[in-house]
Amino acid sequence: MLNASLSEMSAALESRKISSVELTQLFLGRIAKLNGELNAFITADAPRALKDAAAADARRATGQSGPLLGIPVAHKDIFCTEGIRTTCGSKMLADFVSPYDAHVISRFGAAGAVLLGKTNMDEFAMGSSNESSYFGAVKNPWRRSAVPGGSSGGSAAAVAARMAPAATGTDTGGSIRQPASFTGVCGVKPTYGVVSRYGMIAFASSLDQGGPMGKGAADLAALLNVMAGFDARDSTSLDRPPEDYARDLERPVAGLRIGLPREYFGDGVDADVAARVQDAIRWFEGQGAKTVEITLPNTKLAVPVYYVLAPAEASSNLSRFDGVRYGHRAAEYADLYEMYCKSRAEGFGAEVKRRILVGTYVLSHGYYDAYYLQAQKIRRLIAGDFSDAFAQCDVIMGPVAPTTAYEAGAMSGDPVKMYLGDIFTIPASLAGLPGMSIPCGFDSKGLPVGLQAIGNYFSEARLLNVAHQYQKATDWHIRVPDAFPL
Repeated sequence: MLNASLSEMSAALESRKISSVELTQLFLGRIAKLNGELNAFITADAPRALKDAAAADARRATGQSGPLLGIPVAHKDIFCTEGIRTTCGSKMLADFVSPYDAHVISRFGAAGAVLLGKTNMDEFAMGSSNESSYFGAVKNPWRRSAVPGGSSGGSAAAVAARMAPAATGTDTGGSIRQPASFTGVCGVKPTYGVVSRYGMIAFASSLDQGGPMGKGAADLAALLNVMAGFDARDSTSLDRPPEDYARDLERPVAGLRIGLPREYFGDGVDADVAARVQDAIRWFEGQGAKTVEITLPNTKLAVPVYYVLAPAEASSNLSRFDGVRYGHRAAEYADLYEMYCKSRAEGFGAEVKRRILVGTYVLSHGYYDAYYLQAQKIRRLIAGDFSDAFAQCDVIMGPVAPTTAYEAGAMSGDPVKMYLGDIFTIPASLAGLPGMSIPCGFDSKGLPVGLQAIGNYFSEARLLNVAHQYQKATDWHIRVPDAFPL
């Protein structure tokens, strides 16, 4: 059961081959066995999980059913969860217990999913390696000396090591897709506004988007069916008719037009990564898909634009953490000003401080027009590049990242080098487009490689279809790290 798909688990629950309590105990046992080594969970709540599981079993006993009823799920520790710590990977919120549920948490609760616990993450979702968490770095299950990617690295590692069958993540500049690629799991960032941000602690409000992580595309479709939906409490939530994201899973890919951006296949991409991505694209061609060379000319500007806009929004969003209302407060201070300074200095880690300072600078008088306003203009150009590209193709494909997972500490002294690792994921985020990572093989060191698929607005069902058809013919997504056999 640990490596079963969500539909297989649901069928086993429906036929009474296993109860939700028994299924939950399997995963809780796996967490207890592995978390000390991988550090994927900040909080594993066995009593809450077993209570949820018993309630799900009781609902099934009355004849109720549902794709996620009784299925264990882990949540990134950025989603406020009533009665459980929500830390955002930071000392600032190390003891914060939310008085309410995020919209995403409520949706999973209503569907009868079992909450296993909260997964580790880069502090306030700022990072690409999951090394900035106050609660310690997460290890990559495929090689424990390597990073799992970030900021949703805890969720990715939990799914990869089969500590959870599925998990939620958030993606600001690639924080679902990149860790999914590094750990050999599947993850999708929906169109901006499809998943409510209510109760999701903000990093960069115009970029943050919640999404699911799991073993395969069919699982992601079931998860997205629960996560997506209008929420009046979120001013950026899109009021659209509900849709079934699994509706196109079995659609053939013959005739699919695949756009290959020349900017995604040039210098800087590891040979192993390029080879595995090309292998996957050739498979699609063998099924009758057509490839089209396209250009996204402003790709090279995406990283600098992102690292102006995202820190600017972060500096504003994180101003609420001042030690007054909630969160960490310094033990000793002489006056209110010193309390602010000490609380924030003690509560925030180095990467968060760096981005707050950059964001405050680019928003300051005399620099707003030169940096922030210019970045917003270029953001529109990047979105225009994609608009032009989708006139020629249905889906854009390329690498998720230029490399596979790198060694822990390898880039901690050079944050700019780490930022450049997001060159292929940031553009879609700036444009608000959906994108996903699909496992497509391994490099010569045995580390997973991810194929990125980017779609036009609201094309999540098509992306999931493309991934599902590929996964019916391959087994990359169901392979388990040798160090953690089932």
